Amino acid sequence: MTTRRTIIAASAALLATPGILRAQPAGVLRIGNQKGGLRSLLEASGVLTDLPYRIEWSEFPAAAPLLEALNAGALDLGYQGDLAFLTVQASGAPVKAIGVARPSPAGQGILVRADGSIRSPADLRGKRIAGNRGGWGQFLVRAALKREGIAPSDATINLLPPTDAALAFRSGAVDAWAIWEPYISLEVLDFGARTVLDGKGLTPSIMFVAAHERAIREKEAILADLLRRFRDGWRWADGHIPEYARYNAELTRLPVPVLERAYGIERTVPGVLDEAIVAEFQRAADQAVEFGLLRQRVDVRPGLDLRFARTLQG
Repeated sequence: MTTRRTIIAASAALLATPGILRAQPAGVLRIGNQKGGLRSLLEASGVLTDLPYRIEWSEFPAAAPLLEALNAGALDLGYQGDLAFLTVQASGAPVKAIGVARPSPAGQGILVRADGSIRSPADLRGKRIAGNRGGWGQFLVRAALKREGIAPSDATINLLPPTDAALAFRSGAVDAWAIWEPYISLEVLDFGARTVLDGKGLTPSIMFVAAHERAIREKEAILADLLRRFRDGWRWADGHIPEYARYNAELTRLPVPVLERAYGIERTVPGVLDEAIVAEFQRAADQAVEFGLLRQRVDVRPGLDLRFARTLQG
């Protein structure tokens, strides 16, 4: 006869069994993806083997529409850069960051033409510089000018999306272009550009895994499992850059050498969403106000959920 004591003992044993806990997630996770992004990382690395839940992927051309869908509750999860996430957080969206990856800030830079007159960052004075509005480009331009003691009014800043900026840069309509990888490696290898400075010491360099608040409440175990796979995926990619480049080359139609160079510079590694990240992101948010990316100061802490921090440790 099964007694109450037996049931309690069995339940305790069940909860104490790590293997059973790991097998617990079940259901569906709706994830927004940008081509060559989170989906290709997880698939190329093989970390989705034996997935105990189903993933529904939705494809987006850029971070902004992905975050709009996440804000609306059409997605559970998305992956995007720090400044894109900051913009949606500033709007009061019910979205929180739950995990991070850390690409090197060397993966951002200001490009100039090899035969141009700009030989050093100081030569940016009086020049026409392109960068994307509200993102790493605009931030890097303003940060670089500030470090060189150049007032924003002493340069012409053209806020253009990457596709338009690329055309302007190649045609000579602008003298410099603040951009990130793999655009940098494409311009360097295929169009003869060079980097006059990179983002080291100038820009934030955090990639956030962000989730809708409802998903955090209702799918915490699934999200924790996905973050562990996310961590393992980046560990694999850092040690298999040629293989990762070949996999993404088929998706993005970018040459393998371009992606190999880009990934070798970025060297993205999994991070831990902890108090150090909170402080770093707050400094970036405060600078975003100074540089015109935000209208008013944002307290970033409410948008960063540290409960998953242990998931990416170890």
